[in-house]
Amino acid sequence: MNPIKVLTVDDHPILREGIAAIIENHADIVLVGEAGNGREAIECFRKLHPDVTLMDLVMPEMNGIDATVAIRKEFPNARIVVLTTYKGDVQAAQALDAGACGYLLKSTLRKDLLDTIRSVHVGRRRIPPEIAMAMAEHHSSDTLSERELEVLEQIAAGNANKNIAEHLSIAEDTVKGHVKAILAKLGANDRTHAVTIALKRGIISLEE
Repeated sequence: MNPIKVLTVDDHPILREGIAAIIENHADIVLVGEAGNGREAIECFRKLHPDVTLMDLVMPEMNGIDATVAIRKEFPNARIVVLTTYKGDVQAAQALDAGACGYLLKSTLRKDLLDTIRSVHVGRRRIPPEIAMAMAEHHSSDTLSERELEVLEQIAAGNANKNIAEHLSIAEDTVKGHVKAILAKLGANDRTHAVTIALKRGIISLEE
C-alpha cells in the first residue's frame, strides 16, 4: 500500500518539526510538505495533493478556517484535520462546518496524531471526546446574534455600555438589552463571566 501523504500547515516551525518527528518512523505515513499560513497551504495542496492535511486555526495572512473552505471548494474530497490549542466547541463547529474531517488539540499530538491521520484517511471523523461533549451540550438557542457578538467583543475590550453605544451608533438602552440577552444565552452571572465563557468556548478571541 502507498503511504498516507500528509501536509502540515502551521506558522510555528517548531510544531511542524515536532509533527515530522512523530511521523518519520512510521512507514505507512509520509510528510510530503509544510506551509506557514493558509495561502501557502492552498498552493501546496494544489502541487502535492496530500491525502490528509493538518491545518492550524490561527495563522497570519489567512487563517485555517478560510484555507479549509478554499481547499474544499476546489478539492471537495480533501481530508483536513484542524490543529488547535483551543478546546472551544464553537471553533470546533466552525471547523467542521468549513469541511474539516477532524479536530486535534496540539496538547495531545503525541498521543493522538497517528491514529487521527489513519482514521481520517479511511473516511472517519475524529473529534476529541471533551469537545464532542461540549458541542452536544450547547444548542442553537445559545447562538449569539451578530450585534450581540459585537457588543460582547466591546465588553471584552473593557468598554462600558455608554462607550459601546457610541461605537456601534445605537442607544445605551439597546446595549443594555443586548448585554442581558448575552448573559442569558451564555448562562453568565455578569459581564466578566460572559467574556470568560465566550473565550473558553471560542465564541470570541483576544488574538488579532
